[in-house]
Amino acid sequence: MSARKLVVFDVDGTLIDSQDHILAAMAAGFAGAGHPLPPREAILSIVGLSLPQAVARLVPDLSKDDQVRITDGYKSAFGTLRAQSHSPLFPGASVALADLAARPDVRLGIATGKSRRGLTHVLAAHGLSGAFATTQVADDHPSKPDPAMLHAALAETGTAPERAVMIGDTVFDIEMARAAGVAAIGVGWGYHPAANLAAAGAAAVIGTFAELGVALDGLWGTA
Repeated sequence: MSARKLVVFDVDGTLIDSQDHILAAMAAGFAGAGHPLPPREAILSIVGLSLPQAVARLVPDLSKDDQVRITDGYKSAFGTLRAQSHSPLFPGASVALADLAARPDVRLGIATGKSRRGLTHVLAAHGLSGAFATTQVADDHPSKPDPAMLHAALAETGTAPERAVMIGDTVFDIEMARAAGVAAIGVGWGYHPAANLAAAGAAAVIGTFAELGVALDGLWGTA
């Protein structure tokens, strides 16, 4: 088994600030289905789940058919928005990824509620294609917080759970990591409050990407 460490990142709310696209696509999905749009805070609270599960949690009282119409409308609108512009990386993300990639003892991974197509677009848009040793997406796994994505990432890279860390902005990321036996670091700039990440079991919650290296070293020590 490899002795290298694995740092797995969520995407939306962690690496990229996609809330404008998410909110606009959700507005289009609800309008197309003829239902009022839920509050912004409610929409952002379900970011990180796979889309069907996110919509079901957002509007549990609507029929399955209505949820499907909202989901389909969201996908269509998001695809249009994505073709027009790409969501920006959060400040410091590119530097943090480059610093970690330069460490011979570290591999990078992704575990996201995005589709494979969506993730491929994001990575290409930011020059990150090929930067990650493992990329796990909603197409292939149950929604977070099910640990399947992390189990697959560990297996694909031959990494022991104790040598892996999940970086994410939602309690779904933290709960997924705990279910997989992996440590988690929360980020305070995303879509769930920092206090919620800590309560969910994050080993640390950082306020900027500049703090990530120190937080990782604090977890791993000299191991």
